[in-house]
Amino acid sequence: MSNTDEAGDPRERLEELRGIIAEVLEIEPEELTDDSDFMEDHDADSLRAIEILARLDKRYHVEIPQSELPELTNLKAVYESLSRHAGWRD
Repeated sequence: MSNTDEAGDPRERLEELRGIIAEVLEIEPEELTDDSDFMEDHDADSLRAIEILARLDKRYHVEIPQSELPELTNLKAVYESLSRHAGWRD
């Protein structure tokens, strides 16, 4: 199920996503840049990656396949995948 009617502009969605991911990684949102690598820069592991997907599903009602996990290495990649699966038009 996709939530294509999600309100907000792309910057607002990106900042909300930054907050969700930072919470999972147990860091401050300001520490999470668009391109910082979750594993290399923030010591994330596969369990945290799966938790990120679960939080996105719960918040946006969008299921991102676990097969995409290897490509979801930073905020920018997660946002692009979420946008694609949610049908957001930026």
